[in-house]
Amino acid sequence: MTETDILIAGAGPAGLAAACALGAEGHRVTLVDPAPPVTGEDAPGADLRTTALLQPARDLLDRAGVWEALAPHGSELWTMRIVDASRRPHVTRDFDAMDISDAPFGWNFQNWLLRRELLARVEALGIDTRFGQSVDRLFTRETEARVTLSDGSRIAARLVLACDGKHSPVRAMAGIGARTVDYGQTAIVFAVAHDAPHGDVSTEIHRAGGPFTLVPLADRDGAHRSAVVWMDRAAEQARRMELPEDIFAAEANERAAGVMGELRLVSPRAAWPILSRLAHRMTARRVALAAEAAHAMPPIGAQGLNTSLADIATLRDLAAGTDPGSARVLDRYQRRRYPEVAARMAGIDLLNRTSIAGASPVQAARAWGVGALHDLGPVRKTLMKLGMGSARPA
Repeated sequence: MTETDILIAGAGPAGLAAACALGAEGHRVTLVDPAPPVTGEDAPGADLRTTALLQPARDLLDRAGVWEALAPHGSELWTMRIVDASRRPHVTRDFDAMDISDAPFGWNFQNWLLRRELLARVEALGIDTRFGQSVDRLFTRETEARVTLSDGSRIAARLVLACDGKHSPVRAMAGIGARTVDYGQTAIVFAVAHDAPHGDVSTEIHRAGGPFTLVPLADRDGAHRSAVVWMDRAAEQARRMELPEDIFAAEANERAAGVMGELRLVSPRAAWPILSRLAHRMTARRVALAAEAAHAMPPIGAQGLNTSLADIATLRDLAAGTDPGSARVLDRYQRRRYPEVAARMAGIDLLNRTSIAGASPVQAARAWGVGALHDLGPVRKTLMKLGMGSARPA
């Protein structure tokens, strides 16, 4: 039987980041996933989405020894622009990082590239990777967890950290339930070139059905580029996924309200269902849940992976110099993370429901609320700090 300090189930961006962060602190880490990470843009199964890493995420990855290699590939996000296009004229408000910091809100990365750099650091740290294997059985006792992998090999770990997605098998094995909300929405993700420079501005355009978000990418071949996340009702998105490219592009341009000039597709389209899922707890004996195994949420305000990395930073700090799976560490992890995650998810749920709404009174209230929250300086700054994760929800 192999022994390790921490067994991490799941090698998505959160699991890879956890392996880097915890391995860099001197813990023996074993990383398990049924498939190796896809780390090429043109490779089959490549994740074409992008992720904005906010300032606390940068700090985590810098301490883990990843940021220096990753930073040159990121597009800075200095301004978050919200446009309510349900009214004429449109209500537009900018939330500027310079109001609260001398650094950008965050940096946008393509997911396949993020995986590539994280995996390179995992390998440099000499972490034990078990790709092509999954957790088949889990047995816990006071002093350790015993895991059997799908190839029959057995591992004794002081902590099992579940980063294995919203349908987490490890969460189920630990006997932890979850509450799920299906919004009946789908996100279509793709990249576009456009006439106007993005100016390091992430633009979120609201109408009925869900937000249409343009996130800066680096220019390529002399063209300005952005990643798009387009959320709308599932039936409408299924129809759009079947459209010829030129007709889809025309609908995307209409939805974008002309904020970047003409949009031209420069990548394939991919579709992802939108749901919210919150585990009933984030711990069990010798088990901790993090990332989507603990909380999945709609892609609004760059909260998903950044909330996951906050889980990992908290666990890293609590596990320093002690047994990472002890009852004391896990109790403190539950107390610190669960209320904050629940509050953050409640806020995202409210934002998404108001974005879905097509009723004129709700749209009018949303437009008024955007203006009011922006125009009250102290409120605006507090909201920006909450969004970055540098302040905690009340």
